Amino acid sequence: MTLSVWFVLTPNVLLLDYAGPAEALRMAAETSSESPHTIVLHSCSPVPRLRSSLGVEVGGLEALPERLPPHSLVIVAGNACEAEDYGRPEAHAVVAWLRRARLADCHVASICSGALLLAAAGLLDGRRCTTHHSLIESLQAAAPAARVEVNRVFVEDGPVLTSAGITTGIDLALYLIERHAGAELAARVARRLVVYQRRSGNDPQLSPWLAHRNHLHPALHRAQDAIAQDPVRSWSLAELAACAHVSERHLTRLFAEHAGIGVVAYQQRLRIARARELLADRQLSVERVAELAGFSSARDFRRVWQRYESDAPSAGRAAGG
Repeated sequence: MTLSVWFVLTPNVLLLDYAGPAEALRMAAETSSESPHTIVLHSCSPVPRLRSSLGVEVGGLEALPERLPPHSLVIVAGNACEAEDYGRPEAHAVVAWLRRARLADCHVASICSGALLLAAAGLLDGRRCTTHHSLIESLQAAAPAARVEVNRVFVEDGPVLTSAGITTGIDLALYLIERHAGAELAARVARRLVVYQRRSGNDPQLSPWLAHRNHLHPALHRAQDAIAQDPVRSWSLAELAACAHVSERHLTRLFAEHAGIGVVAYQQRLRIARARELLADRQLSVERVAELAGFSSARDFRRVWQRYESDAPSAGRAAGG
């Protein structure tokens, strides 16, 4: 299946909002050109040429399409100064186009302040959404019928996806690549970009290594990075708090509030993920797997496994071939 991606730009577009996800999708398009999951990129605007936030002109832009191919993806990039930029006739033209475009079988996404244009077109009514942290109140005012979520990398609600913008546009693009062409291609693009992969907390198929990371709190990410780099280690709360540069009590609160999981449970999930990887090696006994994954015994390993997994460790071994 071909995915037609349409980046929608307006004058003074924030260049990273556009270039970040566009480059990720371009790399995916190059890699997937010979696969059944092809990606075709378009950049369009009400004007054929415009200045970006850096003063660099972006030219060769297509006109806003009168008709979108089936299964298209429309991505509205954000702007550097939305208070002024979205008062311009080009922004009004995009809103009018979004209202009349046939989007029934398409997905629509926004980067950063692009969510305000989706809101003006009525596309966020009754949906969960997000935007840059500095624009949360503006989005709430623009889309009073929407449920605006704070401190989220991106939010997906049906065919509409909204992101916090700037670098999170890349996270959104990686998610879209994975959904269209698979996790392997998304991982290859992420490695090429040299970025940390994050996914939406609403995706039930998240890798344990990526789950509970759909937040923007730097202290909590520091603690999670420490655990992920060495899940076998018996981390004390004091050690993790030192890594995060917060108190133990505050770190516990951060895990509950932003990650939605406790400190111990988070480490246990990563150990179970590590154990599942090790089980693919049939030369390793269950006792050795338990040891290498950081469990005190095979009995402890099985106890924790049963808490988080629906199958038995032997099923993981069978899946490993």
